[in-house]
Amino acid sequence: MLLSRRQMISAAAASAALPRLASASTVMEITWDDLIPPGVPYSEIIGQGEIDEINDTWNPIYDENANKLNPLLNGTRIKMPGYIVPLDLNTKGVTSFILVPYVGACIHTPPPPPNQLVYVTTENPWPGDDLWEAVWVTGHMKHETQSTEIAETGYTLTAEAMETYVW
Repeated sequence: MLLSRRQMISAAAASAALPRLASASTVMEITWDDLIPPGVPYSEIIGQGEIDEINDTWNPIYDENANKLNPLLNGTRIKMPGYIVPLDLNTKGVTSFILVPYVGACIHTPPPPPNQLVYVTTENPWPGDDLWEAVWVTGHMKHETQSTEIAETGYTLTAEAMETYVW
């Protein structure tokens, strides 16, 4: 079977577009360490703190490293594990929350630095009775600072899918 010149050019153009389409749907599985920019050690994002003797709490004071974000993640489709700290909770479940690296972060302790917190929104609510379970969240991540009543976050994630994290 002989192909015309037009058919060969169309086939070449279509095959050239395939890698771009495949990469657009590729999900990068990341961990919390990946949120820190390459070359910045975790020990340098914690910062100093001060004791609030009146309220018996420790208030972290973060330096510029706590706000540095990983440039490789901006605009990337990712999948990451974490725990939910609900912000918007209704009878159907949670529609916005802060994804945190460990249970109790932001609730009973001072919040982690902004580059260790992800503000997540989802159209498909996560059930309110599963808030203590670790979850996988898949979606598009952006560098976008959010200020909430709980903490400052360095990343935002629009969730496409969520599932229980199985060890």
